[in-house]
Amino acid sequence: MWFRNPFPRFYKDADFQIACDQYTGRRGDGSSTDRRNRPNGGFTFVRSNVRTLQFYQFWYHARQSFPGMHDQDVLNKIKFDALLDAIGLNVWFLDTAYFGRFCEPARNHARQLLRRAGPQDPRPQRRAWDWKHYMSLPADSRGSASFTWRAPQRCRENSPPLAYQSSRSKKSSR
Repeated sequence: MWFRNPFPRFYKDADFQIACDQYTGRRGDGSSTDRRNRPNGGFTFVRSNVRTLQFYQFWYHARQSFPGMHDQDVLNKIKFDALLDAIGLNVWFLDTAYFGRFCEPARNHARQLLRRAGPQDPRPQRRAWDWKHYMSLPADSRGSASFTWRAPQRCRENSPPLAYQSSRSKKSSR
């Protein structure tokens, strides 16, 4: 779900930009190119050029080396391959502070550009309602930590304890 224009946050020199499940640091500290980031194929921004064509061909054929693995898992295996450096591919990982997931609590909703859903979040209309509720808050309240997305049931079941508190559980604990 796009909340704001993400284009100003894209890196102008990057060939391949991808959202992360886990981001290693802050923007500007080199973390955006750190291949230890855990990419998530739910959102990519790709410049069409010879390097990205070669990369996608490599990624596609690499699936044969990892039979039965999801394409995102294959990417996690091949992202360290020397071929990426040999073809000069500029890979950048998008900071979860701006490009987050619904199953992950946002540190600051005012900075979120988009949030992506997965198979654990089958009701995107709920997220739209949460966004409308957030935007209806006074502007000076939007940056506070009091607003949370309602976590899909599967997120709550698969998350560490207290990693995500839904607004419903907050109300019941008061």
